[in-house]
Amino acid sequence: MIDVIVAGGGPTGLMLACELRLHGVHVVVLETDAEPTRQVRALGLHVRSIEVMDQRGLLERFLALGKQYPIGGLFAGIRKPPPDRLDTAHSYILGIPQTVTGRLLTERAVELGAELRRGCALVGLSQDEHGVTAQLADGTGLRSRYLVGCDGGRSTVRKLLGVGFPGEPAGVEWLLGEMEVAVPPETLDAVAAKLRTTRLRFGPAPHEDGVYRFVVRAEEVAEDCRVPPTLEEFTQRLREIAGTDFGVHSPRFLSRFGDATRLAERYRVGRVLLAGDAAHTHPPMGGQGLNLGIQDAFNLGWKLAAEVGGWAPEGLLDSYHTERHPVAADVLDNTRAQTELLSPEPGPQAVHRMLSELMDFEDVNRYLIEKITAIGVRYDFGEGHTLLGRRPRDVGLKQGRLYELMHGGRGLLLDQTGRLSVAGWADRVDHVVDVSEELDVPAALLRPDGHVAWVGDDQRGLLSQLPRWFGAAAG
Repeated sequence: MIDVIVAGGGPTGLMLACELRLHGVHVVVLETDAEPTRQVRALGLHVRSIEVMDQRGLLERFLALGKQYPIGGLFAGIRKPPPDRLDTAHSYILGIPQTVTGRLLTERAVELGAELRRGCALVGLSQDEHGVTAQLADGTGLRSRYLVGCDGGRSTVRKLLGVGFPGEPAGVEWLLGEMEVAVPPETLDAVAAKLRTTRLRFGPAPHEDGVYRFVVRAEEVAEDCRVPPTLEEFTQRLREIAGTDFGVHSPRFLSRFGDATRLAERYRVGRVLLAGDAAHTHPPMGGQGLNLGIQDAFNLGWKLAAEVGGWAPEGLLDSYHTERHPVAADVLDNTRAQTELLSPEPGPQAVHRMLSELMDFEDVNRYLIEKITAIGVRYDFGEGHTLLGRRPRDVGLKQGRLYELMHGGRGLLLDQTGRLSVAGWADRVDHVVDVSEELDVPAALLRPDGHVAWVGDDQRGLLSQLPRWFGAAAG
């Protein structure tokens, strides 16, 4: 029997496959499309996703193919310089197309031993107390212990489960396309700069091989957003918004997306779970969608592996919903707010101007940047040290860096006292005795996803938390 079936081979599903394989879980990824998509919907990684890649030893691969941009101007298009001393070792946005992110995660998943089946659509599922049966479009079936739906906003898995997806339908729609142009770059830049002052969502952005990416607001919401716009429709909207169509031609692809905002009522039904866009969908403001899905997978992977491995403490897998559902709800709220602030109506414009003034205060600017980049996320682990529930930034140690110690996806006790022990949990938790001038705590217990589960200096306190996150001690 397969341990875990992942339905959906996008960045969320692939990241989850990588995480599961770090723990030896037999995972099969089912992807409906026979070939990797050429559509570039997401354009980069925010700080927390960059940290995730660093924690798993993947960052150099991404840096080699991406471009670093300074943080700033992340909320509703308001451009402000970044605050001083942002709490991260990676104070930048990494510009990298979603297609490249998908390719790099595919390569890593396959390296680790995940099985990727393309052109393989899930059309039905059933579950019992022992496992899940997935029915495929070719009439065959697969049996697994667990199944995770990472199959997008129109998730088949979510619909088959009957999980509610409340929220608001799209009220605004945008057209997205990549195509060649018949004018020089200077013309494109001049028009884009002029329109930027009106806060109209607009391209163009150079992509590759002379191709430009355009995003323009549609005149109205289409009856079926799955039907792509025609080139004629696209050029007409360009002329209406920009005063010219730039001679666009030879489109690589054309598509449309809206500002529908929905959140799944539950992330788990028995042995089936949801992650990424299958669990939440929202407007693209702030570029948070792909990042939110990758971080879902990072939270879920080790917990699901613990269930498969038989050492998960009670409630660990349910904590995936408890921790990640509120994070998604917060993202939905901030994208709703940004959508309103980008309205050309006088009221939203007045609020936009006021917020721009407020963002001149460093604390306000820092708060919004930490929200968009997800480095401000704190899970509720109860009362305690300010680090509890948060992820620490990468800090320097006498013998290297903190994130270098996390490549294997295990728990970590960073012990600056040299007096503590993880005896009984050494198969799940690495004990590193080292010191850091940047970390002002005697010792910290980190979960595999990098969030701090305990801070202290006494063995008794540590022993109260190891079973909570890592199950019973080995016999």
